[in-house]
Amino acid sequence: MRADEVLGRVVLVTGKEEFLGERTVQDVKATVRSHDAESELSDADAGDLTLATLGELSAPSLFSSVRCIIVRGLENLPEESVAGLLDYAAAPAEDVSLVLVHGGGQKGSGTLTKLRKLKAVTEVKSEVLKASDYPGFVAAEARRFGATIDSDAGRALVDAVGQDLRSLSSAAHQLTNDFPGERLTADKVTRYFGGRAEAKSFAVADHAFGGNREKALEELRWALDNGTAAVLVTSAFAGSARGLARYKGAPRGMREADLAREVGVPPWKLRTLRDQSRSWSDQGLAGAIRAVARADADVKGASGDAAYALERLVLTVAGLREGR
Repeated sequence: MRADEVLGRVVLVTGKEEFLGERTVQDVKATVRSHDAESELSDADAGDLTLATLGELSAPSLFSSVRCIIVRGLENLPEESVAGLLDYAAAPAEDVSLVLVHGGGQKGSGTLTKLRKLKAVTEVKSEVLKASDYPGFVAAEARRFGATIDSDAGRALVDAVGQDLRSLSSAAHQLTNDFPGERLTADKVTRYFGGRAEAKSFAVADHAFGGNREKALEELRWALDNGTAAVLVTSAFAGSARGLARYKGAPRGMREADLAREVGVPPWKLRTLRDQSRSWSDQGLAGAIRAVARADADVKGASGDAAYALERLVLTVAGLREGR
């Protein structure tokens, strides 16, 4: 961001993805502070905002005329304050950057519509990512930190870390620090994050649904020995079963991107499901779903031996696949 993009303007941050919204807020703050190291920063709640308080926040101080004002929870702006805020947004003070943060949803949508029509308002959307967007997010984070990452490495990082944006950003930052100037590969990602509990749980499920019982049992023992919670394993199996069921029930002939949306997985995951589905009948898949439900109940207290329940789950699922 440049100073002329935020000073004398209003930055409207909308959407439910808190991490992306807060990043925009911090970028605006950094831009203002870079422009004027003595600038003043203010943080306010829209529910407490009146025309008088907005005037106080935007007025020059004894120390600096440059200010950055963050107003959060715009959806909670009192009705009586809407007109005053719109008047200010139509002609903002030239040395002030006003950031309005709306958390998403319909509340306050009328105010958003009016703000969007003003020339001095720039909207930055922070929408929740779709499953297929996460590898792209990882690639963008790597570029942000001055590195590049292979596409398969980006997918591997999502598999290992999950879909929490803060965790993904932190992981990308760690990799770029540990491999400065190097391209980030799947091998580097696996070396650092291959042992994450969530990743190991899905590895167990993938091997079981793929019919590789020996590898699935090996991964299961590794995961349990390293403290992976049993419920993470049954959750991974449930996710794999749902994915297979949705894939098998999806209309044929769809474009890959549309099929991925229909199934609820990123496009690159379709190849795994396609390979697995060839060896699963509807009857076998129904049996696997019942086995997952039983194991889930067992590890949550119905059985005294969670490890045994999970080993039985692996053998049952792998056996159902092979028995087609």
